[in-house]
Amino acid sequence: MARKLDYRWNLRQVMATREMFATTDLIEPLAQRGIRLSSSQVYRLVTERPERLSLKVLMALLDILECRMDELVEPVAAATAPARRKRTATGEEAGVGELRPRRAQITGLGE
Repeated sequence: MARKLDYRWNLRQVMATREMFATTDLIEPLAQRGIRLSSSQVYRLVTERPERLSLKVLMALLDILECRMDELVEPVAAATAPARRKRTATGEEAGVGELRPRRAQITGLGE
């Protein structure tokens, strides 16, 4: 089975090492490279982990910050929680076991 991969988005940290502490510091450099984003879009780009990202935006960020892709996007193994089975107070597995509800039957009025 293939490993599940995830990633860390390090844009804020990379910006801080370049002494760019305000999210709006990216608006003008992005615009100079033909990327027009609103201040709220830039804020979300910096503070949240993007699920989708244009390659043009990614290349512009790499150019602006003069960094490599592995500094900005760090691949990590996805955290997997082990499946836990619910247990009763006596330690037995919880659940209905062999018991199943009886299917309801709808009958007409007065029958």
